[in-house]
Amino acid sequence: MTAIRLILIIIGLGTVWQIIVWASQVPHYILPSPIRVIESWINNYLLILDHASTTLIEIGLGLIIGTIFGTSSALIITWSNSLRRWILPLLVASQAIPVFAIAPLLVLWLGYGMTSKVAMAALIIYFPVVASLYDGLRRTEIGWLDLAKTMSASKWSILFHIRIPAALPSMASGLRVAAAVAPIGAIVGEWVGASAGLGYLMLHANGQMQIDLMFAALLTLTVFAVIIYFIIDYLLRILIPWQTETSLEDYEERK
Repeated sequence: MTAIRLILIIIGLGTVWQIIVWASQVPHYILPSPIRVIESWINNYLLILDHASTTLIEIGLGLIIGTIFGTSSALIITWSNSLRRWILPLLVASQAIPVFAIAPLLVLWLGYGMTSKVAMAALIIYFPVVASLYDGLRRTEIGWLDLAKTMSASKWSILFHIRIPAALPSMASGLRVAAAVAPIGAIVGEWVGASAGLGYLMLHANGQMQIDLMFAALLTLTVFAVIIYFIIDYLLRILIPWQTETSLEDYEERK
């Protein structure tokens, strides 16, 4: 059902897009029609997929690295009060720096290759993972902690058997956000300096006034981003089966 709804949404948006182009008579070099974009994708699909593979690798590695460092940081600041006083303000202050300001520095330090783009994606992913997991760890049910202390459980046992499992639903929310914003880091890095990737292709197509190709690359990125999100969401549902979902409609039906 989700796939059917997604297809219907795409068809609806494409129809509205086509109507706007027809009604406004806007030139194709400003806003190409969806039919023109699809034709461009068909004519250049090998080029687009080649650049898309680079961007997908950057996003995947960024997700893995950002999640690992984000999880580690959340555990550290939860475990030690003294470290939390030093690290937490730095984490909050780091989010005040625009990503567009960091990207040129990463390219300068790490080069024009894939490393700087992976680092950029990891930086964007890092904070949602830290914030969500830390929030979940510090909101563990007090009754569970009291029961564990009554049973003389060690600090490590409480962390790994109570705090972390209880915080996983919160972390899952952070990972869903991370999956949605991960492409931003890779694309921004490619815009600043790259020789491959969908961001590079969009910038190159825009410079040559191939707006239909630019839109084709953008739509490819959008499709891949949606697929990545739903894959991670599906995996999280499997890994955290105790996370229940109750909508307002379900609540009203129970009443």
